[in-house]
Amino acid sequence: MNSHRRFTFELPTRISFGVDALAELPDEIRALEGSSVLLVSDPGLVAAGVVDRVVALLRENGFEPAVFTDVEPEPDAKGVMAAAELARSSGTDVIVGVGGGSALDTAKSAALMARNPGHIRDFVGLNMPSEPGIPVIALPTTAGTGSECAIWAVISEKERHDKYGVGGRNMTATVALCDPVLTVTLPARQTVGTGADALAHALESYVNTATQPISEALSEKAMELIAGSFRTAVFNGKDLEARSNMMIAATMAACAFAPTRLGLAHAMAMPLGALAKIPHGDVIAILLPEVMRYNVVAAQPKFAEIARIFGVDTRDLSLRAAADAGVEAVSVLLSDIGAPAKLSAYGVTESDLEELAEESMKSGNVVVNPRPARAEDLVEIMRRCL
Repeated sequence: MNSHRRFTFELPTRISFGVDALAELPDEIRALEGSSVLLVSDPGLVAAGVVDRVVALLRENGFEPAVFTDVEPEPDAKGVMAAAELARSSGTDVIVGVGGGSALDTAKSAALMARNPGHIRDFVGLNMPSEPGIPVIALPTTAGTGSECAIWAVISEKERHDKYGVGGRNMTATVALCDPVLTVTLPARQTVGTGADALAHALESYVNTATQPISEALSEKAMELIAGSFRTAVFNGKDLEARSNMMIAATMAACAFAPTRLGLAHAMAMPLGALAKIPHGDVIAILLPEVMRYNVVAAQPKFAEIARIFGVDTRDLSLRAAADAGVEAVSVLLSDIGAPAKLSAYGVTESDLEELAEESMKSGNVVVNPRPARAEDLVEIMRRCL
């Protein structure tokens, strides 16, 4: 790319990373002059004891939080609006989001809606006019979505078979406390899905047409960490170094794509999640290798660099062979960790593809994909994934 072109890079969220970063939470609330806290999380983290641990820490430091734990996977707007109402009725001045992307996206969206009229769908898109929301402290418990520092939240309305993104400066966490200890008990299945999402964030940002030097550097480092640690995090989840590497990679990848957006895998993931109810990380893992095969001809130097990042010796390979090796290296990684590989396993059929492709074409991720794509191209990519 032309490194002299104009670009903008903004990171509104302050990131504090490290083992036992959770202990900083009370001081962070005080720094925001908070006194009334709403904790947003999900039932899985209640069952795992994480919510009780955070609540105990808050109580030990003089805070009596309100608690909202009705966050669903692929979070629904109903949960967002219910959490926003609880924030208003309890006089919340700091929201603490604890969990994966669903909990953090709900926390950020509820923070916005607690101080804005209407419904969360009124703010679909990038930088829709709004008042700043309640400050959010994000504590991720997965290494994947990067919601803790992303400018986006993805929300579903399951009754309407709809899924959309709300983005902008007012959709960011104020502080991200990234404590890899919180990911150690994440099951292998969820480690696969969230890690595949982080990988795709880094990779799609890296090869798309909106990429720029700061994002490229973040993406390269994120992919390097994922290449070296993903398998270990899946098969030996108690390995704190691997968990740490995956968490910082996920956070860096989210910082990378904030100003650049992504590509076709994420464009198609949205309607597949809404219409076929496929978990986001699963659908990304399925689509990414075929999207890479589609894109490789348009970004060969980048894909050759991906091969090098993933440990391929490319010195005796032509540019195209090295680029193809990058695609294969990622495909092998996803296969090694047992990532899902077929849309048909989730009930997607040939008859669904045209509608899914038409919905995918509405995504802003299509226009920055390195190779131009039409609806029929997306149909063919998805067909190869059946």
